[in-house]
Order: sequence, then structure tokens, then C-alpha cells
Amino acid sequence: MKVSLRAGERIYINGAVLRVDRKVSVELVNDVMFLLEGQVMQASDATTALRQLYFIVQLMLMNPTDVRDAAALYGEHYAALRAVCESREMLDGLVAIDELIGATRYFEALKRIRALFPVEQAILAGATTESPFEAA
Repeated sequence: MKVSLRAGERIYINGAVLRVDRKVSVELVNDVMFLLEGQVMQASDATTALRQLYFIVQLMLMNPTDVRDAAALYGEHYAALRAVCESREMLDGLVAIDELIGATRYFEALKRIRALFPVEQAILAGATTESPFEAA
């Protein structure tokens, strides 16, 4: 896989953070977990239940040598989401995400979570009272 980076951009590869000083292309020739800087969510942006799930999975990807605590937190958060969610599209997405997590395919899980952000937003926009999807 070939990844192109702009000057000053960071990439997170198997827990290491690399920053390049000029435009560069990097070819990843073996199986690695990576995340581009633009895909990294800050803790302050984890304002909804699904965004919090994204942040937890992101931690698992960024620190693959120590996922135990993040995995436990993921399990609790995932179970809570499943318990309150009524949307079939959201429930199907959560099941797919959990399967990806079980296979340690964190990057694909993050992509699947991002794809559900508009669904969550529509649910929140349609809520007239406090929603169980709002951040705890």
C-alpha cells in the first residue's frame, strides 16, 4: 500500500508516530495498522456515543501492544450502545463493527463507524427529548 503525506503531516504506524518534513510517499510493504493525522479524533471531539466508540477504537489502533484497557472499555460502550439503539441501520452497523474488532481490523472498523456518523446525526436531530445517544 502506498501512502502520500504532505510536509509536516503525521502518520501513526503500529503505535509509532512519524512526522515528515516534506511531501513524501511511503510504501507499506507488510501488514501494519496505520492512521493518517486527518483521521485522528481528538478527545474533545468525541461528543456523541458513536464518536466515543470511534475514539476508543482509535486508541486500540494507535497502541496495538496494549489494547486490554481500551478493549474492555470498547466492550462496555458497545454493549451500552446496543442496549439503547432502536435503528436497524445502526444496529446492523454495530454488529459489523464488532465483527471487525473481533478480527483486529481496527482501521476498517473506524471506517465503518465514520460511515454511521450521518445516521447518528439524523437520529439526534430527530430527537425531541434527551437522547440516549448523547454523550455521557
